[in-house]
Order: sequence, then structure tokens, then C-alpha cells
Amino acid sequence: MLTASLVRRTYYLLTAGNTLAGSLIWGINTIFLLDAGLSNLAAFAANACFTAGMVVFEVPTGIVADLWGRRVSFLLGTVTLAVTTGLYVWLWQLHAPFWPWAAVSLLLGLGFTFFSGAVEAWLVDALAATGDDGPLEAVFARGQVVGGVAMLTGSIAGGYLAQLTNLGVPFLVRAGVYALMFVLAAVLMRDLGFTPDRSLPPVARMRRIAADSVRYGWRVRQIRLLMLAAPFTGGVGVYVFYALQPHLLDLYHDERAYGIAGVAAATVAGAQIAGGLLAQRIGRLFPHRLTAYLSLEAAGVLALVGLGLAGQFWAALLLIVLWALLSAAGMPLRQAYVNSLIPSQQRATILSFDSLMASTGGVVTQPALGRVADVWGYPASFLVSSALSACALPFLVRARTDTPAAPSVPVPRP
Repeated sequence: MLTASLVRRTYYLLTAGNTLAGSLIWGINTIFLLDAGLSNLAAFAANACFTAGMVVFEVPTGIVADLWGRRVSFLLGTVTLAVTTGLYVWLWQLHAPFWPWAAVSLLLGLGFTFFSGAVEAWLVDALAATGDDGPLEAVFARGQVVGGVAMLTGSIAGGYLAQLTNLGVPFLVRAGVYALMFVLAAVLMRDLGFTPDRSLPPVARMRRIAADSVRYGWRVRQIRLLMLAAPFTGGVGVYVFYALQPHLLDLYHDERAYGIAGVAAATVAGAQIAGGLLAQRIGRLFPHRLTAYLSLEAAGVLALVGLGLAGQFWAALLLIVLWALLSAAGMPLRQAYVNSLIPSQQRATILSFDSLMASTGGVVTQPALGRVADVWGYPASFLVSSALSACALPFLVRARTDTPAAPSVPVPRP
């Protein structure tokens, strides 16, 4: 019988394992694609295909989680990511043209969509079923800290592993970690507090879940406004993270210092840890979660402006830390607010649709900003990124205006 404590520990373990596997290549991914012979435009277009896969498959895999269980969805994700990561290494060895990269990147996106709504939905429902009524912000924030530690470890290890061996080895290690996560999830993860509705045939059930998700998600005004802001924040976030790698190497004046690229990704991880620790405290400074989230996003826009103007390595690194810290502190507040508005039966699908909206922005912004970097350089692309991020603010302002006054973050019980 799962207890609330065991549910939380399992969530932290799954978060740590997934983040460790993913972060092994986050510090070198763009460099890896450029080393395979792709231009900036082609590399970010391949990343955009990854994001397009998340757009295409987000809702279908969310429906899979709501129909057959969140555990099944997680297991499918680990298998898909282990296989496609291995295919990435094969393409790198072949110096393959763009289109095979695009196809495999699309399948990588499929792998991540099996996680995006399922794990969060599993956690929220399992905690409710075990009678845990503590603030969700605390769990999400601690999970973010755990993920940050894993990202810190994976980013540094992946960067220096590539520097000591070659750029393909971190990808092979990543595939092995995903295989290990399959075993751990098969043993530890159990659907609790959630029973799929199997009263209708599969196709009819999928239609009902999709329709209910629109009813309880998109048609809820506050959720819809947050989703409309997501393409700007999500699309810019994924571009900036991957563009930091070659940009910092340019400022460092050593294009083969892969360890520095790993350390740069690790600084983002450190900021994520700090943001998770500060999320609740920051939330209590404001009258509402959305007010806190809006303020953090606005400050993040200014940090991107500074990054575009910074011409020194250490100044750019400091602004990266600030930008990542603001983003990390805001995410648990947003997660808790959205989950408080959606029902259990459609939770995974609605969360997947929310993730889809963020991914949609990445499909457009990554190749466009990559082209800006090709023509005018990375600093110019960061300035354009700040302008795109600012486009999210009117939606957040409207969502906060339309939301009744409520306490920001519950005070933890003694």
C-alpha cells in the first residue's frame, strides 16, 4: 500500500532519473549537432522538429495516460527515449543530412510527451488518494530541487565526459540511464487515486476525454490565458537554453571547451535548485500565485535584454543564472495554480495540452531565432527572445485580473 511519503519519494526518484538522463547531453546538444555538419539554422530546425513532435503527440499521449494509466505512459516514454537517443549517435557517426535528424528528433519529442502530463497527474492523484492535503507547491518545489541537483550532475558529467572521450559517449550513457528508469518505474510506480473509465469503446473514450479536456481546460478562462502565454515563454526558454552553449564558447574563445558548455548548463541547474527552494517564500510575498508568477516572468524579460547586451563571459554567465532562477521560482507557482483548477479524470490530458502550447512556440521560435543567430549573432537573437517573452505578459495580466483574490501560497502546517 502506497503512503503519501512513498509517493513523494517515488516522484523525486523518477524526476531525478529522468533529469539526469536528459541533462547528460543538454550542455553539448547544439555543439553535437554542429559537429555533425549542421548549420545553426539546421541545428535549431532539428530541435524545432523535436518540439514539433511534442506538439503532435502531446494530447494523444495524454489520452493514453488517462485511458491506460500513467505508469504505462511512463514506461513507453523510457523505451522510446532510449532507442531514439541511440539513433542520434548513429546519425552523428554518419554525418547524416538534415532530414534523418528531423525524423529522429520528432520521435524524441514523442518520448518526452509520454512523461509531460502523466508524471504530474500521477503525483497529484496519488497524494490525494493517500489523504495528503499539504500544499502542492512544496512538493513541486522540492521536485524541482531534486531535478536541479540531477541536472547539475548530468550537465557537468556530460560536458567533461565528451571532452575526455567524444561527443557521442554522453548520448550512449543517457540511453542506458533511460533503460534503468524503465526497470525502476516498473517496480515502484503504481496508479493510485485514478481509475480509467472503460465503460465505452476505446475510440469513444478517447473522444470523450478529448472533449472533456477542452471543456475543463481550454474553456476555463484562466487556464486558457495561461496556455496562450505558454508559446512565448516556452518557445523562448528552449531556444535560449540551447543557444547558451555555443554563445558561451564564443565568449570563452575556445570552441572545444565542452566542459565549459557543461558547466554553463550546470549553472542553470543550480539556479533551478535555488528557484525551487525560494518558490514558496516568493509566493507568500504576493497576494496571489499569479501575481508572483507574472512578476517573475517580467523580471525574466529584463534578464534576457541584459544577456543580449553583455559582451563578457562572466557577465553573460551571471545573467543566465538570474534568468534561470526567475523561471525556476515561477514554475511551481504556475503548476500548483493550474492543478487546482482541473479534475482528476482529465488531468493528464489537460496538462499535456498545456505542455503542447509551450511546445508550439518552440516549433516556430527555434529555427527563426537560429536564423537570427546565423545572420546577426547570438546576442541579437537574445534581444529578439526578450521581445517575444514580453508578448506573454498581457495574457498573464488578464488572467490575474480575471481571477478572484485568494491566498498566494498556503502556509505549511506545523
